[in-house]
Amino acid sequence: MEYRRLGKSGLQVSELSFGSWVTFGNQVDVDSAVEIMKAAYDGGVNFFDNAETYAHGQSEQVMGAALKKLNFPRDSYIVSSKVMFGSEKEPKPTQKGLSRKHVYEAAHQAMQRLGVDYLDLYFCHRPDPNVPIEETVRAMTELIWQGKVLYWGTSEWSAQQIMEAYSAARQYNLIPPTMEQPEYNMFHRERFEVEYKRLYEQVGLGTTIWSPLASGVLTGKYNDGIPADSRANVPGYEWLKSRLTSPEGQQRIEKVRKLTRVAKDLGTTMPRLAIAWTLKNPNVSTVILGASRLSQLVENLKALEAVPMLTEDVMMKIEEILDNKPKQMASQ
Repeated sequence: MEYRRLGKSGLQVSELSFGSWVTFGNQVDVDSAVEIMKAAYDGGVNFFDNAETYAHGQSEQVMGAALKKLNFPRDSYIVSSKVMFGSEKEPKPTQKGLSRKHVYEAAHQAMQRLGVDYLDLYFCHRPDPNVPIEETVRAMTELIWQGKVLYWGTSEWSAQQIMEAYSAARQYNLIPPTMEQPEYNMFHRERFEVEYKRLYEQVGLGTTIWSPLASGVLTGKYNDGIPADSRANVPGYEWLKSRLTSPEGQQRIEKVRKLTRVAKDLGTTMPRLAIAWTLKNPNVSTVILGASRLSQLVENLKALEAVPMLTEDVMMKIEEILDNKPKQMASQ
């Protein structure tokens, strides 16, 4: 495992990290979480990602219980939460959003559930059109001044919104966001590679990317149809099944079939190839892995072995198959 600076900050984050998403509290109990998180930690992972809304707060509770059992030295790992949607199934107006009130209370609730005295990273899960950005920046800054948060960031904000946060911070002598948590994978590239490009150069934005396997499409498990035990068949994931069976979804699966052959020729697997591809981008600070089973995590951690295999020639071959390089990047 190698470690990369989180943007221009001094924080060293493992290039592969672990996120519970909604699995903890739904599919994974505390004992299983202990097993998975120990394997991640032993493999060099030092960042564990979470959010108030994952499994309506249960995800943080399970991760917190696991951290208590594992008893890792607190200064050896990074833990995060995200605020916006609330942890209640039907949140009241003050139980969601990015107002100072909810930002404060959600941080305290996250710390209680995770069993920590402070959050290393605290993200605004999505923009809140009903709250002035200045109010959110000020609330995050005050939490940092109080020692309850170390670094704050955004998730799925536009480049313009991130720059507005920077402008507000500079204007009022507050602390700007350190990082953004965007989706980034072989099929989702425009925002990360084009829209954010100037932010890496101008403000040193760090990134903690999610969905490197494109909701499982890039594992290759849908190459021969949708397996019976796939989450695409689980109630609540109808959107995934619809995406897979759409014409665009079928085109993507055909590309994955070709990419799977490339992976096989290299002596690796499709999941490892897809994750390694994201790591080749120097603007990626860390790739968040998800897993509901230990075997999944073990497989994904081996992506580190595939990175050296991605030579310039191999990357060109992958680009030919994907045929989706953002237009503004095409000449670069």
